[in-house]
Amino acid sequence: MQAKTEARPVGIIGGTGLTTLSGLQIIGEQMVDTDWGEPSAPLVEGRLGEQPVVFLARHGNPHRIPPHQVNYRANLQALLRAGVRTVVGVNAVGGIHPAMGPAHVVVPDQLIDYTWGRASTFFEGELESVTHIDFTFPYDRDARQVLIDAAAGQGIQCSASGVYGATQGPRLETAAEIRRMERDGCDIVGMTGMPEAVLAAELGLRYVCLGLVVNWAAGKTDQIITMEEIQAAIDTGMSDVKVMLEQSVAGLGRLSPLPQSS
Repeated sequence: MQAKTEARPVGIIGGTGLTTLSGLQIIGEQMVDTDWGEPSAPLVEGRLGEQPVVFLARHGNPHRIPPHQVNYRANLQALLRAGVRTVVGVNAVGGIHPAMGPAHVVVPDQLIDYTWGRASTFFEGELESVTHIDFTFPYDRDARQVLIDAAAGQGIQCSASGVYGATQGPRLETAAEIRRMERDGCDIVGMTGMPEAVLAAELGLRYVCLGLVVNWAAGKTDQIITMEEIQAAIDTGMSDVKVMLEQSVAGLGRLSPLPQSS
C-alpha cells in the first residue's frame, strides 16, 4: 500500500437508502458554492469515531434529485474544497452476476459507462490545452483494499471485485438491456456511478464505490421489480454498509493524497 500520512476528512457520498449516516457525530453543516453551482445538499461535517468525515446526500435530503440531474461536478468540487482527498461513493445497484443478489455488498474494480448527455468533465470551455486523464483503473486500489479488509474483519459477505455498468435512468433497464450488459461483462448495474468516478479522477481524488445490491436486475427473475423489494433489501443490507464505513474510515483517512489534477 501507499505511504500513509495524517488523517484527512473522508468524503462519503450517500445514495438511495443512505440520506443520513447514523453514528455520525455532527459538528456542523455548510452549503458550499462551487464553480459549477450548488451541490445536491449541504455538506455535513462530523466524526465517525475519531475520524473526520464529510457526508453528502447525492440525491438531496429528502431524496428528490434523479440520477441524471445530480450536479456531480458541484458535489465533487465541494468535497475537494472541504479538504477531502478520499471519497466513498455508496451506490444502490441491481445484481446481474448470480453471486450478487439482493442485500449483497460489492466493491467493484471496473465500470462501463452507458450514460449520455451528462456533464462529465471539468475540462471544457475556454481551455489553454486539452487534458486527457488515465482512467484504466477507475477505482482507487488502496481505498478498495481498506473497504475489503473492513468487510473481512467483520465477517461481512462482500464481493471484492466486479464490473459496474452505469445506465442513464431514472427508469430501470429492460431485460434485453441487461442481457447485453451481461455479455459486455457487467456484474452490477446502477445509475450514479458515472460521471462521479471520472470527475473524482480529474480532481485527483481517491475514489471507491461501495455498492449494495437492492434488487435482481431486469429479467434475472420472472418477477417485475418493485419498490417494496428494493426497500426490503436496503433495510437488510444497509447495516453492513454502515459497519463497513465505520470500520474503514480511519484507514481511508490515513491514505496519502494523490497529486491534484484540477
